[in-house]
Amino acid sequence: MKRLIVSLKTSDEILADFKKAFRKAKKGKLKKPHFEISFDNKGDFDRFVRNLDVLKYILVFKPRSIYELAKLTKIDVSNLNKVILFFQEVGALKVKTTKVSGRMVKMPIMEYDTVEFKLAA
Repeated sequence: MKRLIVSLKTSDEILADFKKAFRKAKKGKLKKPHFEISFDNKGDFDRFVRNLDVLKYILVFKPRSIYELAKLTKIDVSNLNKVILFFQEVGALKVKTTKVSGRMVKMPIMEYDTVEFKLAA
């Protein structure tokens, strides 16, 4: 089971966490894979949370194309493409291009089973 942890941290905290993880990896002491997206910008974090339902639809319905996902979510395809691109840039999902009935189709793939939020004050 792959968990994605989403957090809101300052850039100094992100850098410190990276250094700590790098030291552990260098010594070979990493126990299990850790997947975390840390935002240092509240606007990007809010955008992630605002569009969380898109990730839910991908997890539950496993659509075969972005067009199919747009029909499920009732979101315009052009707006949905922007959301998908954002999630792809931050690493929350991947887009696989396949050929279906002679045309190229982009299929959103969520590699995580759960999304957790780590909001320590």
